[in-house]
Amino acid sequence: MTPETLVRDHTVYACVMGSRAFGLATESSDTDRRGVFVAPAPLYWRLTKPPTHIEGPAEEQFSWELERFLELALRANPNVLECLHSPLVEHADATGRELLALRDAFLSREAYGTFVRYAHGQRRRLDTHIRTHGAPRWKHAMHLLRLLLSCRNLLRTGELVLDVGDERDSLLAVKHGEVPWPTVEARLTRLTTEAEAALPTTPLPAAPDRARVEDFLFRVRRASAEAYPYG
Repeated sequence: MTPETLVRDHTVYACVMGSRAFGLATESSDTDRRGVFVAPAPLYWRLTKPPTHIEGPAEEQFSWELERFLELALRANPNVLECLHSPLVEHADATGRELLALRDAFLSREAYGTFVRYAHGQRRRLDTHIRTHGAPRWKHAMHLLRLLLSCRNLLRTGELVLDVGDERDSLLAVKHGEVPWPTVEARLTRLTTEAEAALPTTPLPAAPDRARVEDFLFRVRRASAEAYPYG
């Protein structure tokens, strides 16, 4: 079974991500699509296993096999958690709707560590670019601010909201290089501090609900095995 067939025929959930999901799209913005597919169970009974992820077949399209997606979500991977909370859902079958109903099972205080580590990695890249080229990548700076805003608000409210709402204009001003870098630096530092301050009183549980997620995966795999009994 080709990767294209897996995405075309076995996708259970698909959404739009990137600037369009964040409320930061402009006329020139790409449309980034993300999805989750379920590889038929008999493919795992062979020596060559199905792929854990697939790029394409369309431009700006990326899909995860369900098990890999769940593993990353349980680790509070920012990209995967945000995928589950996209306001722009393009497809969700019965399995996809059950996956969406599990969104709260993945949210926990562990998100603080993963979001902040990811942000620190992006910040180091920004600093390297400044040292090399004398100026930051403003688009990356904007998205780093957006990520930290999302992290802080998640810890404060227990809800992961992607659309930046009233922050749109200020973030786009950063993207366009209209905000001095020291001001951006100060805001990055403040958001990191505010996220840390929200951690002790966050309504999020200490850990994700792994048992609930594993039960979902087991039922999906069993249904797939029954639907394709002979491979």
